[in-house]
Amino acid sequence: MSAASRYWTFIRIAVHHGCKTEEIQEAKAFFQKQFPEFTSGQDVPELVIQRKLLQTIRGEEPDGDSSQSTLAQLCLRCFISKQIEQACIQIEAKFGSNHGFTRYDLFPFVLTDVDVIEKSASRRDNQASTYATLATEILQTFDPERGSLTTWTNRLVKQHRELKTFLLEQGVYLVSDWAILNDTTPEQLSRIFSEFHHLTVEEIQQASILLESYHAIYRRARLASVRTRSKGQCQLPTTEQLQQIAQRFHHKTNQMLPTEEVMERLQALADLLRQYRLYVRRGFLPTQSLDDPTLNVQADYQIDKYSSDSDDLEKLQREFLDVYRQQFIDCLDQATKEAIADRLTYLQRKKSDKSQQFITALHLFHCQGKAMGEIAPLIGLQAQYQVSRLLKLKQLRTDIQQKMFKSVLAGIVEQVKTLVDSEQFPAFNQQQVEVALDEEIAKIIQEAEIEAEINTNRNTPLKSLVSRRICRTLERQGQ
Repeated sequence: MSAASRYWTFIRIAVHHGCKTEEIQEAKAFFQKQFPEFTSGQDVPELVIQRKLLQTIRGEEPDGDSSQSTLAQLCLRCFISKQIEQACIQIEAKFGSNHGFTRYDLFPFVLTDVDVIEKSASRRDNQASTYATLATEILQTFDPERGSLTTWTNRLVKQHRELKTFLLEQGVYLVSDWAILNDTTPEQLSRIFSEFHHLTVEEIQQASILLESYHAIYRRARLASVRTRSKGQCQLPTTEQLQQIAQRFHHKTNQMLPTEEVMERLQALADLLRQYRLYVRRGFLPTQSLDDPTLNVQADYQIDKYSSDSDDLEKLQREFLDVYRQQFIDCLDQATKEAIADRLTYLQRKKSDKSQQFITALHLFHCQGKAMGEIAPLIGLQAQYQVSRLLKLKQLRTDIQQKMFKSVLAGIVEQVKTLVDSEQFPAFNQQQVEVALDEEIAKIIQEAEIEAEINTNRNTPLKSLVSRRICRTLERQGQ
């Protein structure tokens, strides 16, 4: 439930400092006309209101017109502005005092919408406009069938790239313990705990077993919730899940832990992994985004001031990044090509007709955005699970990730050798580069996995970097 006034009260950044609240009369009049039954009470049902406003925006209401669509959009933008403000207040309350920032430091990153009706209408008609605020993204991607606008706004605020970068600079990493544990493999944990935290072999072994037990219970339930479209923010493990994790851990180690200790150990693992991720994101220079529009990654490699001449250092950094940008894409393309070829070879070895089905399904999924249920009859299969079994996307992405890591790392090491000699660059640490590179490649792989899981805008090509390069590889092969 929410106050009706949120649909006509707009929150914007003030000229000098803070934010300004103003009532939009046009939005208020429209809302009260459309929902007279709700305006008398203080609280209104969010989903009922938001679903109808979205239908008006999309022209699905029988008596709707363009002016009503604009006003309905304005009502939702008012609501979103308030939720963005509240999200910043929550972040301030949780982290601000310990990390030295306030909500007013956060507003400029995310509270960027405007409320002028004529501009809203003109942007609707002007397809050449490329400016899109966070509020616009929230509105365009919101699906009322999957949750409330409040939850979706909070999620996208916390995922906003510039805001996350600012928070990282303050030492805040906005990911829950459970999300960190979900997307960390036992192999990654072993390497991080060994090379970064320098734990003992026994400590690492027990941590890996605990993580595997967690994955088997908690992450399996999490993936099941994705399939039933009930995915949301990662919640605390239930008592039953903790008991099951404890049982698996006992089976492999002969140690029986109480549920309270299981929880404490899991949170301790997540804390160590969080420290590592903060270090990777903050401890390597340069950390500026790569400005190639086709590449959505960062170069987190440490090139410290090994030269007394800052101009020479800047030139060295630019040269390194210029080569790295292209090398990252080239290695991704080559890894994608090889992974697809390996899969085709495997299918052809089975002497079946599945190789062509695989290529067609791969193209339909990534390049046309079709759901697997839609793909099945198009390639002669009967059910969605058969397409999933044919594509084995997780295995394909893992193969791409492994092949890419080896080739990019080899290129980086060779590049550093050609750029600087050992006296100029004495502190080059290949282990640190490996850790940072593994993190960056895992990031784009995870982006592709999440996109495939939550994509609801079907029949539109997938937009993650990995998906785009898969399509490019298929195009080059004439598929």
